[in-house]
Amino acid sequence: MVDHVLRALQPYFERIPSVERPTGHVPFRSKFSWTVGILLLYFFLASVPVFGLSPDSIDLFEQYRAFFAGATGSILTLGIGPIVTASIILQLLVGAGIIKLDLTNPEDRAVYQDFQRFLVFVMIVVEALPQILGGFLKPNLDIATSLGVSPGFLSGLIFLQLFIGGVLIVYMDEVVSKWGIGSGVSLFILAGISQSIIIGLFNWISPTGEMPPGILPRWIWIAQNIPAEQLLTFSGMSYLLLQGGILALITTIIIIFLVVFAEGTRVEIPLAHSLVRGARGKFPIKLIYASVLPMIFVRALQANFQILGMILYNNGITIFGEYVDNKPINGLMYFISPIRSPYDWIPSLVKQNPYFADLPVWAIGLHLIVDAVILVAGGILFAIFWVQTSGMDAKTVANQIARSGMQVPGFRKNPQTLLRVLNRYIPKVTVLGGAAIGVLTLIANMLGTVGNVSGTGLLLAVSIAYRLYEDLAKEQMTEMHPMLRRFLGEE
Repeated sequence: MVDHVLRALQPYFERIPSVERPTGHVPFRSKFSWTVGILLLYFFLASVPVFGLSPDSIDLFEQYRAFFAGATGSILTLGIGPIVTASIILQLLVGAGIIKLDLTNPEDRAVYQDFQRFLVFVMIVVEALPQILGGFLKPNLDIATSLGVSPGFLSGLIFLQLFIGGVLIVYMDEVVSKWGIGSGVSLFILAGISQSIIIGLFNWISPTGEMPPGILPRWIWIAQNIPAEQLLTFSGMSYLLLQGGILALITTIIIIFLVVFAEGTRVEIPLAHSLVRGARGKFPIKLIYASVLPMIFVRALQANFQILGMILYNNGITIFGEYVDNKPINGLMYFISPIRSPYDWIPSLVKQNPYFADLPVWAIGLHLIVDAVILVAGGILFAIFWVQTSGMDAKTVANQIARSGMQVPGFRKNPQTLLRVLNRYIPKVTVLGGAAIGVLTLIANMLGTVGNVSGTGLLLAVSIAYRLYEDLAKEQMTEMHPMLRRFLGEE
């Protein structure tokens, strides 16, 4: 029923402006130029403040900024939130069978993509408007008075700026995806997280005049202000590990190596061209087959629940939990909130927070278990959905290999034969990879990371950087060997 409605509305969805796809091969230099240009534009827009916004405003996405991209107080405040949320909704609807679309069918895929673009614009409004109406993004009354306009008019102007910023992110993502290298969403996430890691390492500016936030300046401050004999005690070593950022730095380095190892672990299916003797290749199926992007969906789903709980709490509804400094301190929202550091799951550290002083140990343990289940189960679920909706499923890949003229040596040249071979690996690796990336995310979150980018953010950054390197290598290969473009489905 729903899919029939979508097909009937598709002519209207098609009228939404979109970035035109290139009609032929785009040279590597041109793709690289588009990618760098959009990246510079992203950094510029992230520095453009929202005019009329009060300094007392609250950024609901602050704790999830690492993977929502954008910047607090800028016109890109929403970041990639609307894109991710729209994708989550659509994947769940298709996965649950509410919307029955065969995404291996080009017509159904077109319906899916056109509706997703429409849904993104809807989500821009849905995510911006409640923040303004709920009093989180407040108009600056001094500016309103000086301009002689009402606060309501200024709030409307703030909404317009956020909407424009959200629309710009959508089209910037399309430009990179169609004319550049990789994905715009991935590029923005990598840019924001890399910036946070660099600041987390080298920032020497301390707002309080005490220990600086950057790890390297922090070590210098500790060496100058704390005696060596005090640091050699048990409490001193604990202080160095946690407050000195040594544990976060070690965790960051280990996670980087683990993700690179996981990205490099793969099953390679041998291929040979049916007409060109000696033309051989391999189709790699990675352990993290669906990449770490499903983790964005998991955390984004949690973020949307947390924001809903915060909006309800601000309107006097406390049944789901109460909030202090934008963090849940009890109720359902506390248990489904993400683990971000040792201060969220080690009882002695949790109880240092006066709001958790009387929290029973079983509740702290349950919080950790719930987050672990959400990450692992969510990683598996969204990995499956992502593979199905992004054309990485066994059926689509088998048809793509068959169209390129390649076949598995020793098997008949038949898409069904290829499908049987791929079905031995892709479904299993998808589940295993989704679970593995959930476990890695949990470990990174439990131990903390440099720049407080969260375990999710760090895994995303490393995996995206690795995939970007592979995309660059692939683009250079297709530039040197044009026949590869046909195999990769680019022509």
